[in-house]
Amino acid sequence: MQWLEAFILGLIQGLTEFIPISSSGHLVIAQTFLSGASDHLFLEFINIGTMLALFVFFRRRIWKILQDIFVHRNFKLARNILLTSIPAGLVGFFLSDFIGSTAFFGSAVVVVFTLAIVGFIMVILEKLPHASSQKNGEALSPIRALVIGGAQMLALIPGVSRSGSTIIAGRLAGLKPAEAAEYSFLASLPIMLGVTVKVLLGDHEYLVANFGTLLVSNIFAFIAGLIAVGFLMNYLAKHSLAVFGWYRIGLAVVLATILLVQ
Repeated sequence: MQWLEAFILGLIQGLTEFIPISSSGHLVIAQTFLSGASDHLFLEFINIGTMLALFVFFRRRIWKILQDIFVHRNFKLARNILLTSIPAGLVGFFLSDFIGSTAFFGSAVVVVFTLAIVGFIMVILEKLPHASSQKNGEALSPIRALVIGGAQMLALIPGVSRSGSTIIAGRLAGLKPAEAAEYSFLASLPIMLGVTVKVLLGDHEYLVANFGTLLVSNIFAFIAGLIAVGFLMNYLAKHSLAVFGWYRIGLAVVLATILLVQ
């Protein structure tokens, strides 16, 4: 059962980290039903597989950003990504122990509410007022980049979705859906790197004790993540987030029913 759970959790992490339906929400639900409780540290470790999937998928884009910085002295996109990363980075750094040990952040009830609320926003998103159109993440003003960072910070609450919250904020800040998704993923890399460094340096005993299951989970998270990010980038080139909003609302209704029956 331990290996089966590792396989299931890895697949869920990979498929839901980038598709805006909340990886943390799905993982909390899966762990609750599979083992009876949420293991926050395990979820932080399987972030590694999806982080590597992002690096592989966006390798050419990342290389261009590095060329812009070191060759062309163009710091606009790097500056915006840094600004977007700061709010969640600071909260995660100073409050990580609190988040990991507080029942609120592992509660299936919280997930039900956040799935429904963010899902509703996704459904009505295109009818909401948007800021002036922006070509890409590089064109964003520092203020808009920081506002998207505030949305990314909210994703520390399970069920919100890091990609969902930042894509919504990117759309409201004037980016087209595909551009908002690309910026969301690029801006998540510093956070993912920070989490990876933290757990590798501070929780190596947990890594050693659970190395086999973590390896399995990360392999499947990597494979599923590559598939998911490619799908979403292609999908958002022609569609809105509405279908994911309806999925979230439907899932919230199903989960609420199950929790009430139990």
